Amino acid sequence: MERTDTADGPSKVMSMRDAVAAFVHDGATVCLEGFTHLVPTAAGHEIIRQGRKDLTVVRMTADIVVDQMIAAGCVSRLVSSFVGNSSAGSLGELRRRIERADPAPLAFEEYSHYGMVCRYLAGSQRLPFYPLRSYGGSDLPGVNSDLRKVTSPYPGPDGEPEQIYVVPPVNPDVTIIHAQRADRRGNTQIWGLTGIQAEAVYAADKAIVVVEEVVEDEVVRSDPNRTLVPSHAVDAVVVCPRGAHPSFAQGYYDRDNDFYRAWSHISKDPERLRAWLAEWVYGTADHAGYVEKLGEEFWAGLAVGEALSEPVNYGRRL
Repeated sequence: MERTDTADGPSKVMSMRDAVAAFVHDGATVCLEGFTHLVPTAAGHEIIRQGRKDLTVVRMTADIVVDQMIAAGCVSRLVSSFVGNSSAGSLGELRRRIERADPAPLAFEEYSHYGMVCRYLAGSQRLPFYPLRSYGGSDLPGVNSDLRKVTSPYPGPDGEPEQIYVVPPVNPDVTIIHAQRADRRGNTQIWGLTGIQAEAVYAADKAIVVVEEVVEDEVVRSDPNRTLVPSHAVDAVVVCPRGAHPSFAQGYYDRDNDFYRAWSHISKDPERLRAWLAEWVYGTADHAGYVEKLGEEFWAGLAVGEALSEPVNYGRRL
């Protein structure tokens, strides 16, 4: 376990194995966030390797890594606003569990995307609920009893108090996100497509940030506006290059569209899915082994060229 202190405070760098062992426990509520981009896949695989059970997984866009965790027997409840294989097909294990309870049932709480955003906002601000209008006329309140109405304390346009839908906060035991880089204390920088990562971190009791690389403090300070999650909200920094595959990390590697297309066929067949887990997750000691097994020729096919941002003059005192 690497915890070497820096000049500005304690290092939070840990191995993936140690971070999952320390912060992800059986029965926990675990948030995995990253919207198409920077999906924390490697963290999900380590949760599978460590055999975690009875987890409530919170993820706005439940996708391949959630399907894999369900197939591995890690998940008993899913909270989400979208389930699918990112425009490339379906999630076979998730469908079997929800539609036929095969081989076991999966509890599923469904929200809209904005409903999940509001839950994270309420959780991060420690509010008892968050109001939103978008459930008016929706069928979702009929399948989710946590979508409720309250009376506004203020008059509406007609002068009468208004009834408005609210959602409860979500406060995970641990949130895990993937990012491009962080310093050793946990100041985390993301660019490109972002989601609700910052709010998900603030809503949680503990937070693990998985990054492509750890950089020196001076790199983070040179571009502070890119810091999405500050160090005080982070409990562990895990260095895991290519840890978002098959999703992408802007500036590091591209999305593996072939894998997304293949997953529909893999997950459709329970035996084939379990064989995949046996070979690619249980059969690799860690994500470095997974990366090595894929091979450098494969990774060369996902390589990206440079598209550099222009420098910004933040100014300083003379």
